[in-house]
Amino acid sequence: MISEKMQEFVKNSSAIRAMFEEGKKMAEEFGADRVYDFSLGNPNVPAPQEVEDALVDIVTHEDPLKIHGYMNNSGFDETRTAIAGHLNELYHTRFTADNLVMTSGAGGALNVILKTLLNPGDQVVTFVPYFGEYRSYVANFDGVLVESPTDSEHFYPDFAALKERLTPKTRALIINSPNNPTGAVYPEEVLVEIASILTAKEQEYGTDIYLISDEPYRDIVYGSTVVPWVTGYYHNAVVASSYSKSLSLPGERIGYLVLPDELSGAKDVMAAANVASRILGFINAPSLMQLVVARCQDAKADVAFYEQNRDDLYGALMAAGFECAPPDGAFYLWVKSPVEDEREFVKAAKEEEHILLVQGRSFGCPGWVRIAYCVSHETILNSLPGFERLAEKYQL
Repeated sequence: MISEKMQEFVKNSSAIRAMFEEGKKMAEEFGADRVYDFSLGNPNVPAPQEVEDALVDIVTHEDPLKIHGYMNNSGFDETRTAIAGHLNELYHTRFTADNLVMTSGAGGALNVILKTLLNPGDQVVTFVPYFGEYRSYVANFDGVLVESPTDSEHFYPDFAALKERLTPKTRALIINSPNNPTGAVYPEEVLVEIASILTAKEQEYGTDIYLISDEPYRDIVYGSTVVPWVTGYYHNAVVASSYSKSLSLPGERIGYLVLPDELSGAKDVMAAANVASRILGFINAPSLMQLVVARCQDAKADVAFYEQNRDDLYGALMAAGFECAPPDGAFYLWVKSPVEDEREFVKAAKEEEHILLVQGRSFGCPGWVRIAYCVSHETILNSLPGFERLAEKYQL
């Protein structure tokens, strides 16, 4: 018999992955061109050419013992130095290699920092809607996830509600901008207010409250949208990042943590993060991909492709009568369900139109659905008649 904790995790296993697996079965039954799978945030844009060039050159010319061997738990010095220099150039920071820990993606980064910070019963606040795996990540370290609401227009934080949810047991606040699932990007004034609230609560309670910024979508933004660099606004800010989306490398599991010198107990946090990586079984981030990303700091996936998908899908659904949150970043469209229980709408879309969506309650927000538009443009266009028929069905 599996552990009681794992029984609970299995019961609440990701609906996103479940829909993705169902989509593969449907593709075999009906044909891939007749199934429109918007379930998983799996980039459809190829990795930039720089990634392939770096891979070939490293495998051809680097010492195999280095490519496939262990290194400092924090990661290769050259990789962390390259990332620190890139961040310093972009955001006028003063990071060095000593401020970074290479991780197995942003998910690995979040687990490392939560393992580092949480005692049993500690609370971690996050804004609704949120990436559903946060529940499992926090629960895995016997923490308590506390949901805090956002407004229904921009999905920015409700600051009054945030103040009410911060207690002496609050250890961290997780933010995610650009956001999965809404595509919202927090402007500077939002970060300023969050920092002000957290600072006041730290002083009131005499505790440290860490701001964990989950940023795998930082480089996927549209138009003139700017994603402010969070460590410039709050002394206890940590950044968890990834190359899964910016370089279209989700399966390679490569990311990093930024742990600024300004953190309370910065040296202890860094030491604990390195130990946490070993305890969690990561040991170190994948060595080959560390060497690759060190050479690809200026490379980016084709954001224009996602922008075209966003514009065509958002425009068509709004014209059909759906209510959609306008996304400024990431590659998700957050759509109001035409019926109160969004599971009914998800079921109808799947069974009647072979359109695979994800229910909003997976993100802590019933009544909405998420559409991942990181798919081929043909999938977008071919799905639109089905969405139009659904709009007619629900008399939008």
